[in-house]
Amino acid sequence: MRKARSAAADVEQYIVWRQQQPAFRVDFGQTAPEAAAKPAEPASSEAAEKERSETPELAAPTRKGLTAEQLDAIIDEAAAKHGVDSNLVRALIKVESNFNPRAVSRKGAMGLMQLMPSTARSLQVTNPFDAQQNVDGGVRHLKSLLENFNGDVTKSVAAYNAGAGAVARNHGVPPFAETQAYVRRINQLYGGQTPMRANQAAPIRVYRDKFGVLTFSND
Repeated sequence: MRKARSAAADVEQYIVWRQQQPAFRVDFGQTAPEAAAKPAEPASSEAAEKERSETPELAAPTRKGLTAEQLDAIIDEAAAKHGVDSNLVRALIKVESNFNPRAVSRKGAMGLMQLMPSTARSLQVTNPFDAQQNVDGGVRHLKSLLENFNGDVTKSVAAYNAGAGAVARNHGVPPFAETQAYVRRINQLYGGQTPMRANQAAPIRVYRDKFGVLTFSND
């Protein structure tokens, strides 16, 4: 397998490539096309607040000199500081925002880890488009969920998407199609690991396959 690229380096090329695709063309500063309407899910205020657009908005990137190495360091630093596997953080960011620090969902979730405004406020994240603040806040939120669910990655990831209350009420992944697909994607990327930390796992990095699609490697 070809050598994996750093996540942040791939972001730059990904945005350029994404804009060249007719189905996903978005002018900088404009709103992304709405995702197709989804079937109604069981009523849940938490699930409604955490609902994501399947295609996060591509807003104008303003990284202000953020390099690939800096973004990798931000992820690694936050993961180490809060005791969460950096591989899990990268898998979650891949699914949440596809490594776009300016992603905004149609429900208002923002940045790399797609923090809702209320969540950002509770985590004292004043600028959710600042990569360091967003990742640190998102990892703290993920850590609290891991602690709440005794290190169970599947339940914690489901709670990140649908809310802890929905997971508790259903004694596991809620019966929401979006959440179930979300959990499957992250578990596939993460390799199905369940410990809160998995130091034995090789670092996950991002690269583009022969079809131009972002993918992961830990080889």
